[in-house]
Amino acid sequence: MAGALEGIRIVDLTAMITGPMATMMLADQGAEVVKVEPPGIGDVMRYLGSSSRGISAMYASCNRNKQSVVLNIGTEEGKSIVRELAAEADVFVQNFRPGVIERLGLGEDVLRAENAELIYVSLNAFGESGPYAARPAFDHILQGMTGAAYIQGAGEPEFMRQLWVDKTTALNAAQAITAALFARERGAGGQHLRLSMLDAGLAFLWPDGHSSTMLLEDDAAHLPPISDTFNATPTKDGAITIVAVTDDQRNRMLQAMGLEAMLSDDRFSTMQAIMANLTDFRAAVDGAAAQFSSEELTQRLVEADVPCGPVLRPEDVATFPPVMASGTLVESDHPVMGRILEPRPAARFEATPSEIRMPAPSLGQHTDAVLSKLGRDQEAIEALRASGVIG
Repeated sequence: MAGALEGIRIVDLTAMITGPMATMMLADQGAEVVKVEPPGIGDVMRYLGSSSRGISAMYASCNRNKQSVVLNIGTEEGKSIVRELAAEADVFVQNFRPGVIERLGLGEDVLRAENAELIYVSLNAFGESGPYAARPAFDHILQGMTGAAYIQGAGEPEFMRQLWVDKTTALNAAQAITAALFARERGAGGQHLRLSMLDAGLAFLWPDGHSSTMLLEDDAAHLPPISDTFNATPTKDGAITIVAVTDDQRNRMLQAMGLEAMLSDDRFSTMQAIMANLTDFRAAVDGAAAQFSSEELTQRLVEADVPCGPVLRPEDVATFPPVMASGTLVESDHPVMGRILEPRPAARFEATPSEIRMPAPSLGQHTDAVLSKLGRDQEAIEALRASGVIG
């Protein structure tokens, strides 16, 4: 059965995480994605982090269901091939710093002059204007600039050891591209989408991380952020997580833990009062939790219908019963990497399913096939290879 985006063609000139993850999500949904990589090492993400037989897990996790073409876009012939691909595409995505793609002769005005219906997507760190526009950046830098490090550290800077700004930018990009395609179907035509990591990161953080920043009136009630409640609860033999959000859940939690006396304490009478006295509340709960094993406490809380769960080590996630029951992770045989385990596409469509159709490609694996579709015969392809235009 065809995916929701079958027939949509995407030219992907992105590297690292943000762009590749966005286009992979669209590829999972059936789009045909041609990933253009430079000669030599290609996308540098191929070699960063844990790897198997020369391909990194991060690269494989963001580039499945794509075709890889090696092109030297610094040559006129290389640029010409990109323009040919874009002329037949629905979407073109690039994440060079502002001004670079224009200097390469592949700016929006050039590509949309030949394909007015093209959705042209520019991804960058800080937008296309302002004092930081030309600066290079990675996820860590944006975590610092958005306030995330202080939010994460509850007063002292502590970085989340995940590329969350990259990934939330990717999610925004995939959604925006789909929306632009839908708008085009309704007659809006092609358009230029611009998305920065700074904007995406702040939008992601704002509802909870910047709730006090949002309130500008002098009489606003500024309480500690919700992030202060993100802590494991230590037990006799480990730790679990407990999240009692409503008054009813809090009451049942305290009863299950033998802390009924706290129910009549004004400091803990409402969730707002608890947030104002969070240190004392947490000390009492942690002290009680330490008297139970993780299994004993979890069972008590489950019986009381209080949200809770284990704190798993990464190596234990794959065999966690809910993960196994939902079929979240799938094992496959990559032709180069060997056996790999990865999440299936998260959104499950009833009529147009997303699926993993093919693994992340080897560098330049589809160069000849893609050029053949553009009308190049084998002699012409070999001539391009000999001249260094393709790899």
